Amino acid sequence: MTKTSIIVDASNYIRELKQKVENLQQDISTSRSSTSDETSSWPKVTVKTLEKGILVNVYSGKSCPGLLVCILEAFEEVGLNVLDARVSCEDNFHLQAIGEENEENEDSINAQVVKQAISDAIKIWEESSNEQGE
Repeated sequence: MTKTSIIVDASNYIRELKQKVENLQQDISTSRSSTSDETSSWPKVTVKTLEKGILVNVYSGKSCPGLLVCILEAFEEVGLNVLDARVSCEDNFHLQAIGEENEENEDSINAQVVKQAISDAIKIWEESSNEQGE
């Protein structure tokens, strides 16, 4: 093999590798955009325990008609009284609520129980939204 043929082979190999890198970058950007579309529409839930109560934040980048009702029903099911709440549901959905345990509730509730109840309510809401959309 001559030096020229080695250089030509190396050059061709580098060109192939560059093409593979470009293809992989396109695949990554495509998968990121489809993943971000899916996750941005799914409501994000954070629940924190406060000194006297629980702070709940639910946010979605899109409007979610009917979701507030499902979440409030979930609060009722776990025995959480809403003391203060701010809600926006026009272009996006954002709920910030502070709640405390219902005095009649025998079981103590924690942030994890509330978060699970909200997640379940979101699933129920999504299923009912999909059924209405069909």
